[in-house]
Amino acid sequence: MLTAGNRLVRTAMPAILPPPFDRVRDWIFDLDNCLYPASTGLFALIDERMGAYIQQLLCCGPKEARRVQKTHFHAHGTTLAGLMAEHEIDPHHFLADVHDITLDRVAPDERLVRGLGRLPGRKFVFTNGDAPYARRVLERIGVHDQFEHLHDIHASELRPKPDPHGYRLLCDNFGIDPAHACLIEDMAQNLRPAKALGMVTVWVDNGSERGNHDADPGHIDLTIADVGEWLDDLLGEDD
Repeated sequence: MLTAGNRLVRTAMPAILPPPFDRVRDWIFDLDNCLYPASTGLFALIDERMGAYIQQLLCCGPKEARRVQKTHFHAHGTTLAGLMAEHEIDPHHFLADVHDITLDRVAPDERLVRGLGRLPGRKFVFTNGDAPYARRVLERIGVHDQFEHLHDIHASELRPKPDPHGYRLLCDNFGIDPAHACLIEDMAQNLRPAKALGMVTVWVDNGSERGNHDADPGHIDLTIADVGEWLDDLLGEDD
């Protein structure tokens, strides 16, 4: 506590983090179903628009569109990657179309705002979505001013997680030492490349579709259910 004239000014004490988080200088967060709960069902709206996009693209019915969509998702990591590989679609057009949704299901999260604000070090968003959509979601949650940079699918040169290429680009572009970084992610398979680089890894197990695929304890340091709650536990009470 500092004294300014006759006033007492409270200063926040830096959090002392437990291992292995005590070595983390850069915090990398996924966006969808990670910084907001999967239970909001926001991604279901995107899923519906993907199906409609494929119906129009392939002149097929909803059942076939669903089959194509999920086949690409499972085989390529994202529906977009599969459509680009097999149908040569324009990724900008696709992403703008499927992300044209309302965000009413996502609520502002004061606890997350507080937790991110207290977290020491730089903070990044690393998403397989595109930047315009991601910014809308971050603003809706109220955390848009908490992050150093937003690394989207275009910054990853259209090679989605878990392709290691995007991870390396993020680290190279911002001088991130993986040995002093942490990835927080709802898709367990996306933690494997991070762990291979030497990052601390946190799996947000909250019900995402295929979120538990490749949930190998060998590349997961900690499993949590909610990011805001975890930050409260990690940082302790804010006095």
